Amino acid sequence: MLNKIRDLVEKTKIELDKIIDLSDLNEIRVKIFGKTGELTNLSKGMRDVPVEDKPKIGAALNEARKSIEEKIKTIEEKFEAAILAKKLEKEKVDITQPSKGIEMGALHPISSVIDKLTDICVSMGFSVVEGPEVESDYYNFEAMNIPKNHPSRDMQDSFFIDENIVLRSQTSAVQAREMEVRKPPFKIVCPGKTYRNESDSTHSPIFHQFEGLVVDENVSMADLKSMLTIMMRRLFGQDTEIRFRPSFFPFTEPSIEVDVSCPNCHGKGCSTCKGTGMLELLGAGIVNPKVLEINGIDSKKYSGFAFGFGLDRTAMILNSISNIRYMYRNDIRFLKQMK
Repeated sequence: MLNKIRDLVEKTKIELDKIIDLSDLNEIRVKIFGKTGELTNLSKGMRDVPVEDKPKIGAALNEARKSIEEKIKTIEEKFEAAILAKKLEKEKVDITQPSKGIEMGALHPISSVIDKLTDICVSMGFSVVEGPEVESDYYNFEAMNIPKNHPSRDMQDSFFIDENIVLRSQTSAVQAREMEVRKPPFKIVCPGKTYRNESDSTHSPIFHQFEGLVVDENVSMADLKSMLTIMMRRLFGQDTEIRFRPSFFPFTEPSIEVDVSCPNCHGKGCSTCKGTGMLELLGAGIVNPKVLEINGIDSKKYSGFAFGFGLDRTAMILNSISNIRYMYRNDIRFLKQMK
């Protein structure tokens, strides 16, 4: 038995020295250690070995297994190192060659406008707040002085989930929530998604608004006009002309529409402004005292102003985008132009 073990070890090592790749190595491994392998069969023969010889034969088998396994491991490591070296040689990169360049990404035009306006307002002392997009009828309408069945609701073709739940049609709902929990004075802006049943080249069922609210003592229309003038000129340029026109909104009184000179033609007239030289951009006004009272603020002591505009339209103006749908198609060709 001992002679068979020695012969097997010597024969195996000779075969191992002749192999040329890992597949040959695996064949020898199976031939020696497999279920019907040569060393396996010798180990099975231990049951026929006399009891007094079992320790000696068992030790010889263990030593043979260890010797062959070490030999296989050494050869395997040699082959693997050669394969790795060949792969590294094939895949190596010449770091002295000029780079192919890294293509820079860019913010989506709507995200870019949100960031710009947020930075402008924060620098003017505003806090940024957010609220739910699925809103109650109370916060979306009633808290903004738009009672049920009132004609002013016709201004917004809203998506109702049921009688009292709606996809918010304006971020003013966030203002209502904040007025309930904040004590004046405060200044807030609330950017976010809103939803209305509108769809054409300049309107989308999903769009973005940016609204602001200031509540304090002795707030006047002069404060509102001054703040909006500063904001618009920081956004569109210091040469931007601002025009204020009377308007109507249920939650402000008096109310105004704000126009800015077209940033593309600088007031001369072009296709963007339809030849007028001015662009209607946002609505604003002094907060209706009813809105303050509905939301728990003493309208005899405090007053406020509010403003709001569509971020999608603003992004279209700033980037000369002709159709709002381009911003929602995820077309990489369009997004690359935003660099």
